[in-house]
Parts: sequence; structure tokens; C-alpha cells
Amino acid sequence: MDHNLEVDALNSANNGFNKLFQNDVAGAKELFNGHDDPFHQLGLGVCAFLEAALGMETQAIEEANRCLTFAEAGTRKYTNTRQQVENHRFHPGVEWEILNADAVVLLGLCHALSETYMGYLQCLYSLNSAHSKFTKLFKAVFPNGVDSYLPSPPETPAAVSRQSSFNASVSYSSASSAATSTSTLPAPPETAPSPKRGFFSRLTTASTPALTAAHHRPHLHPAKPDGPVDDLVIAGTAFGYGLFNLIFSLLPKRIQSVVGFFGFKHDRKLALKALAIAAARNDTHSVFAGLVLMTYLGVILLMSGYQANEAKIVNEYKELVDRLYDRFPHGSLWILNKAKILRMTHDPDGTIRVLQEGLNPERPWSFAQADSLIVFELAWTLLGQRQYDEAAAMFLRMTELNTWSHATYYFIAGGCHWSLGDHDKAQKLFDAIPGLMAKKIGGKGLPTEVFLKKKIAFYKAKQRRLGKDEERFVEAITISPAEELAIFWNTHARISENVALIHIREWCSTTPTPTVSSPLASPPVPPTPTTSERSSPTPVSSMTPLTLPVLDTPDEFALRSLLLGIVHRTVKSYDASRAFLADAYEYQDKIENSTWIGGIAMFELAVLDLKEADAFETASRTPEGSLLQVPGAVNGAEAKNEKVLDKWRNAIKDASSNLDRVMQLATNSTDLSSRLDTRVNLLRDEIEAKKDVLKI
Repeated sequence: MDHNLEVDALNSANNGFNKLFQNDVAGAKELFNGHDDPFHQLGLGVCAFLEAALGMETQAIEEANRCLTFAEAGTRKYTNTRQQVENHRFHPGVEWEILNADAVVLLGLCHALSETYMGYLQCLYSLNSAHSKFTKLFKAVFPNGVDSYLPSPPETPAAVSRQSSFNASVSYSSASSAATSTSTLPAPPETAPSPKRGFFSRLTTASTPALTAAHHRPHLHPAKPDGPVDDLVIAGTAFGYGLFNLIFSLLPKRIQSVVGFFGFKHDRKLALKALAIAAARNDTHSVFAGLVLMTYLGVILLMSGYQANEAKIVNEYKELVDRLYDRFPHGSLWILNKAKILRMTHDPDGTIRVLQEGLNPERPWSFAQADSLIVFELAWTLLGQRQYDEAAAMFLRMTELNTWSHATYYFIAGGCHWSLGDHDKAQKLFDAIPGLMAKKIGGKGLPTEVFLKKKIAFYKAKQRRLGKDEERFVEAITISPAEELAIFWNTHARISENVALIHIREWCSTTPTPTVSSPLASPPVPPTPTTSERSSPTPVSSMTPLTLPVLDTPDEFALRSLLLGIVHRTVKSYDASRAFLADAYEYQDKIENSTWIGGIAMFELAVLDLKEADAFETASRTPEGSLLQVPGAVNGAEAKNEKVLDKWRNAIKDASSNLDRVMQLATNSTDLSSRLDTRVNLLRDEIEAKKDVLKI
């Protein structure tokens, strides 16, 4: 393939990716299928991989493996017969090496889609060869590091430099967002920075970055602007290296323990910086780098529980989404992330509106697997708003869009109808679950399905113990299964105060009353009519079963206290939250079924430790952001400063201790332990970020 044919093929493949990003999957596949060069072969593999990763369907995963295996073989063939034409700044054939490494990584990631430890191990094994590939490529393309690809930050006054800004020394990780101030406690970050000061606007509006120092062969075309192949090499290498390191850094600690066996090392800060550089280029890899960063930032906001600099993360997330949404306004992935930002910033109504508009049947193209993520996000948002009817409908709609764990969707929908007092419909949905169980992956069932099997067995056992027909086990349920499963998605951390108060009064109304008192438990929630008796649905349903549930097992008492602890923290009732979470943990040795509760309770206590300290620091500041003076003290600001630091030292110590206990409790046999493991990992990163800022 000569230079012109290569550029033509690359441009054609980029057109195919543009169709994919706009939801025109059929058009993208048709274009990719019409050519047999590596660019198009990999494009077809990427389409299949996205369908598999977003839909989690067995058939799609198999198709992705087939397409990517074909792409890997094709790119390897080109790699072994390198071009001799110097058509870009780097050594001949490096573009084929990048495409080959892309295919290898995506093949490895297919194994991780099971969310099981075996799947993670298979992923590591498959990625073993990719490790050396990306390390070699990174050293060749960036022999002097990546910093020369970042422009120098604009000059700022000393007062402004205290503000957290996304400059060349800062990556997309809050773990590397330490302020540049000489003050021990910096002023709060800007909440709404000007778009012109954003990282990407600076990077993309600048003239060609200072690339010469980092070029492998700078003598070739020192004055020639980068062409599409140059962009592919730079963005592709940065993306691949960044993605590779980020994946390893986010794997559960138990899996990371085998990383040394393979010789893997990871540097998350460098990985995130590399991804940011890739996202600022013009190659297709740039879009994928942006998607990876959006996913990472979204996971931090949703799952870590506490962020050392939430406003900064939100601003970075929003900047990424805006750039890609403006380019591809019909793409479900960008619509989804636009809605997630609204949800993370406590705008559920805006979230629902954006998601519903994204599901408009009049949209020009549809990407079924990506559309299913919009439905999934909408379902959780509706559940968070207690709009149980609508949430149940969305979870059941998921069964029409993909084949991943229909049993889980039915379980949550059944829980929604239980919350509405419609026991007949809930029981019907629960009864269908055994026939919907997914095939075992690696000899084990899906983690969520293992969880719900135990819950159904628990309900049946209680129904029998009460001397009732176990076929009507819905009558033995005392706390909504939907709200229980929502704990693992951290749904209650972002709900409104109104919804949280309804939850508190409902759960405190169960009998016997909690041993921990709540200042928010009255007035109690009155019984409300069933769905059929309502003239119209309310935006936030306060419906509860007409007969108040009676709790009589340690599992139920622990679950109730856990939920009450979480929602009290959400409304900043910290003393009550601590008491409820401690109470939930006290039941751990008595629990028979829900052995996961103790670990979650300790995790939520760690989050509470940090949020309390954060609230104390905020209360110690003036509206302008400076520390309040201590009345009567000669050096009032310094005294207040030290008091805040002491609060943080104790909070970090307690939180770290609680996280240590989490890891002792979260064994391989604990339900959804890999998810909890990842959450602990993320929260530890946020703790380190705060320690960096505080210089402690």
C-alpha cells in the first residue's frame, strides 16, 4: 500500500467511525465490510466489540472475538511487511503495529466482560503480549515523554494559581489534582471556569504543539504539519498506552496481585495524561480516548462515594462531553454521558428529560446496544426518584434490547412493584426469574444472579418459617429488593432531599422500630392507595405496602440500618448516619444470608468520615473561600487552619482503617465483592488526592 492509498484508506475508515459515533451502525459496518485493509478490518472489529461491551450479550461477544481475531491477523501481516516509504514522522510500519496492538487489547478485554475473577485473569493472560507492544511503541513515539505534547499553561496571577486548573502538570485523575498554592489549605476550586481556559481548548487552539523534541526522526519533515497518519500514530500510541495502564490500575486488588507475575506495571497518572493527549488529537483514537476518560470520570463520581475535588471532575467530564456531543449530536454514547453529568450534579429532572429525548423514535439512527445504556440509566434515575411504575417499565424494556441477565431486570422490576404494593404483579415477575438465569461464565453464574438466587431462597425460607405458602414469598419481603440492589449502584448517594426523607420515614415505619433514633423519622409515611386506586401517578411516589412489614432476622435489621445510614448521610444528618451504619455492622456475625452488608457498611462509614471532614472544612471558610478567623486569637486564621488539618488527619486515619476492614470482609465468596473491591480502590485514590492537597 503506497502513501496515497494508505491515506485514502485511513480517511475512508474514519468516515466509517464517524457513522458509528452518530449511531449509524449499519452504515459503518457496510463501509468497513467493503474493504480488506487493516483500517477497515479493525473498524469492523471495533463495531462488534462495542456491541458486545455495551450489550453484554453472549452472541455479540463471540462475534467480537471472531472479528477481532481476523483484524489481529490482518494487522500482523502488514506489520511483518513494513513500508519503506517515509510518509510520516515515525519509523515505517509503526501505524500497523498500533492497529495490531489495538486488536490484541480489545481481544483481551472481551474476557473481562464477565465481571468475574476468572474473566479478569483471562484478560490479563490475553493482554500479556500487548504489554510489551505498547511499552515498545510508547518509547519509540514518545522517547522524551509526553509532556512536550502539552502546551505550557497560560501565565496566571498568584491568586489565580491557587485555583485548581487543568494545566499541563495535571492529568484527568483527581489523584493528581493537587493545587499549586503554597498555602496548606487552598481555596476551593472554580465551579464554572470559562470554556476558553479549558484544557482541550488550549490544546486544540494552539498551533502545532512542540512535537519536534519528541519525534523519533525529527529530521524528516520538521516544518510539515501533522497529517492523518501522524495523528493516528500519536493518538493511537497515547490511547493504547493510557488505556492499558488505566485498565490495570482499576482491576480489583486480588487480580492486581498477579500483575507482578506477568511483569506488568501501571502508572495511572501517566495513563490519564496520555489519554488526555490522545483525546485532544483529530484521529479516531481521540474519540475513544474521550470515551474512556468520560467512563472513568463517571465511575469516580458514581462509585467512589467521596471525591477530593468533585467540581473539578465534573468540569473535566463536562468539557469532554460537550466536545463530542457537538460533533456527534445523534450519538447515544454522548447523550448518555450528558445525562450522567446532570444526574451527578443533582438534576434528576434534567437527566430524565435528556434521556427521554435520546430515546425519541424519530432519531435518524439507532445503536441498539448504546440505546440500551440510555434505557438503563433512565431506569436507575426513575428508581432514584421513586417513580416505581416508570422504573419497572424501563428495566423490563431492557429485556427487549439485550440478553444480559434478564433475571436481574425482572428482579428489580419486581421490587418496584412490591414498593407500589402490587404484590401479585411482583410475584409474577419473581416467578419468572428461575427460567431467565443466564448461562454460567467460567463455571460460575453472573454475580448479580448469584446474589438474587440467595435473596429468593431467603424470602422462601422466611415464608415457610411463618407457616405460609412459600409460593407467595413476596409476602415475606420487608424491604424493597429494588432499593437493596440499588446499594451496589450507589443510587441513594445522589437522590434529592425530598426522596431521602420519604425513604427515611418509610423504613423507620417498619416494625419493630429501629433501635437507633432518627431526627427525621416523623411524621411517619401514611398508607397510600394501590396503583389501580390512584387517579394519576405522582412525580415522587410515597407509596408503601398497606401492611407495615415486620422484620425479624439479623439480615433484615442490618439491611434496614445500612439503607438508613446511607440516606441520612445523603441529607447531611451525619450523627444519625454514623449510628445506623455502625448498627448495620454490629449484625455482621449474626447475618446468615446477606454477608456482604458488613463490608458495605464499613465502606459507607469511610465515606462518611471524609464527608464530615469536608463539611467541617467548608463551614470553616468565608463565602469567598478563605479560612474564618478564630475569635479572640492573634493568629486566628492559622489556628483555624490547624483545626481543619487535625479534623482531616483523624478522618483520613479512620477512613483508611475502615477500608482495611472492608477488604478483610470482602472475600471471594462475598456477593458482588469485585465491585466493592473496585470502589475501595477508587476511594483510596481520592484519599491520596486529598492528602496531596493538604500536604499531610
